[in-house]
Amino acid sequence: MFMGEFHHSIDEKGRMIVPAKFRESLGSSFVVTRGMDKCLFVYPEDEWKQLEQKLKTLPFTKKDARAFTRFFFSGATECELDKQGRVNIASTLRNYAQLTKECVVIGVSNRVEIWSKAIWEEYFAESEESFAEIAEGIVDFDL
Repeated sequence: MFMGEFHHSIDEKGRMIVPAKFRESLGSSFVVTRGMDKCLFVYPEDEWKQLEQKLKTLPFTKKDARAFTRFFFSGATECELDKQGRVNIASTLRNYAQLTKECVVIGVSNRVEIWSKAIWEEYFAESEESFAEIAEGIVDFDL
């Protein structure tokens, strides 16, 4: 399980140190793809395969299902850590998430998310204000 918030930077070559706390759970090979809210999603191989199987069940005859799977899979890249514990993030993904120098890496249960520091701070501030309201809305999920 991934949890916590870590502040890192991306160098001019697009490399970012993966938090040590996440490295073992991610394994030597993992998938980075476009996420929601202008962040990147990072999945260990086993989680990615489970998600892939679920997405295969979406009806390709539905326009929204086609659009989602295209968006999600076209951005996906298999990545590996280098000897210094860094991952090289593809330029298309860096551009999508507006990653330049400072970034925030968070654990979200079965995945890791990589955010631009500015976008994360804005998103967090907005979400923090409505956290109680959001919590009331998800009570129906039997948590």
